Amino acid sequence: MRYLKQFLYVIPAKKTELILIVILFLFISILDAVGIGLIGPFMGLAVKSELISRNPFLSNFYSYSGIKSPSQFIALLGLVIIVVFYFKSFLYYHIQNYVLRFCYIQQVKLRLRLLNTYLSLPYTFHLKTNSAHVIQVISGETSNFTNSIAIPLLNSIANFFVLVVLLMLLAFTDLLATTSILGLLLISIIPFHAFRHKITHWGKEGTDASTDMVRVINQAMGGLKEARIIGCEEYFIDQLSSQTNKYARAASLFHSFQQLPRLVIEVILITFVIGFVSLSLVIVERSESLVSVLGIFAISSIRLIPAASQLINCMSVLRNSKPTLDKLYLDLKELEKPGTHCLTRYSRQENTGKAMLKNAHIYAKYPNSNYLVFNQNIILDKITYGYPGASSDALKNVSLKISKGESIALIGKSGAGKTTLADAILGLLIPQSGDIRVDGYSIYNDLRSWQNLLGYIPQSIFLTDDTIERNIAFGVPDDQIDQNRLNKAIRLAQLSELIEQFPDGIQTIVGEDGVRLSGGQRQRIGIARAIYHEREILVMDEATSALDHETENLISQAIKNLGKEKTIIIIAHRLTTIKHCDRIYRIDQGQIVENGSYQDIVRGDQNIKEL
Repeated sequence: MRYLKQFLYVIPAKKTELILIVILFLFISILDAVGIGLIGPFMGLAVKSELISRNPFLSNFYSYSGIKSPSQFIALLGLVIIVVFYFKSFLYYHIQNYVLRFCYIQQVKLRLRLLNTYLSLPYTFHLKTNSAHVIQVISGETSNFTNSIAIPLLNSIANFFVLVVLLMLLAFTDLLATTSILGLLLISIIPFHAFRHKITHWGKEGTDASTDMVRVINQAMGGLKEARIIGCEEYFIDQLSSQTNKYARAASLFHSFQQLPRLVIEVILITFVIGFVSLSLVIVERSESLVSVLGIFAISSIRLIPAASQLINCMSVLRNSKPTLDKLYLDLKELEKPGTHCLTRYSRQENTGKAMLKNAHIYAKYPNSNYLVFNQNIILDKITYGYPGASSDALKNVSLKISKGESIALIGKSGAGKTTLADAILGLLIPQSGDIRVDGYSIYNDLRSWQNLLGYIPQSIFLTDDTIERNIAFGVPDDQIDQNRLNKAIRLAQLSELIEQFPDGIQTIVGEDGVRLSGGQRQRIGIARAIYHEREILVMDEATSALDHETENLISQAIKNLGKEKTIIIIAHRLTTIKHCDRIYRIDQGQIVENGSYQDIVRGDQNIKEL
């Protein structure tokens, strides 16, 4: 029941859909039993045609049919039974097709549900969570859920109904024999029950190994250049070999174990049928009814053997896949909790207002929100933030004011808190105390619309393995790309000359993470992206750090020109980037220790020049 409860929580389907499937399984099982139940009497009639007259129903049907020969009448009955079996097989195929289609649709819905959940989580969750875990859950575990949980569970229900209905049929035919066969089947289950913990262990070992394989491959591919130069490819190969061997061992042990149920049940049922015939002939001496009874038991065995073995196999698969179900259930249960708990766990937001927490959790659900209007200023009011598990706060009562159209710079040594402050401004980190207001309105009342005002240019630009055009117009469908805005962004980001060098121009594929481009070229595409999306506020985190001096000067001039119509927040180590800024804030140990113009701060302090 606990397993079923977890399954019902994870699967996106409505409960009525599952009830319909159960009803269909029950119906096809009854139809199966009816078809098999007709075979015994048919074989009895074929051996002894005078039985027609002894049965009132058959006698009346024979009279109304107008058929003169008993043999022809028995042949007609055989045709009816064939039609029943054809209809049953046709129906069974379509039910199975419906069930499989249903299960794979649930896989699609579950993947979308998980992706939406992960995208909606606080930024600090992703700071602490390996991307291999997220990839494995969304891709690998959802596939396992479909193939190793949903389909086997529904097949278990189907096979259970088949067993129950057939055993009821056999009990109606011969109660003593059915009791014996049921006892033998129950005895055959004992060794499989004894191995249940081993089966779960093999499943957990396989699941953990799969996650580690994704992690190793990600690391090997992500650090390919460094690995090639250092010559440590063998290290990643050894790690992958270790994990694949663990997975292979767990999988081979489990799949070998899966072969046993069919073999054991087959031997038990064959032993029973032969023993039943022998005892009937030698002891009971009931050869007259033996053909009918044997026919039902023989045909039933054809269905009982696969049904019983498949049921045990499915139960083994379900137990082996329990770690997958536990992971999905616990992840969804934890991640989909109300915003307060979720953010408390990952971001230590104990003292933040209820509205702030609520909106921070659900902001991604309002992508078209446009409530905030920026006309005057942005005020950071006593912002305090501490990372989970950190001994001290990264930001301590930070307050500053940014007027519309103003350019400001955040400077300071590494670890001073510059990037943390930028992430708080971006709404990625929710402070424990303090507030950020735009024209007097808290951004936490509508975090999504605040982020709709922001353009972000990081130090390391994320590029998709796609064209330059799609990377600049990031997230915009092809038919909605504005060519005028695109050309303007290319010109302002100093990309025109670069694009002209490529034979495919703007349709050039940049490679995974822009591997075909230099650091400076990737940076300029990132700047063009921010310009294309026409955000009012640009946050630049070391955006020109990878550029040569000549290109940096061009970009700095473009940024300066943009400053007339944009509000710009720059994090910089290279101080030449911030000469044009209206105000500079120096941060040290999470606090603003000094602020003023470039001349006030930089020219008068040799330590600042050396940052």
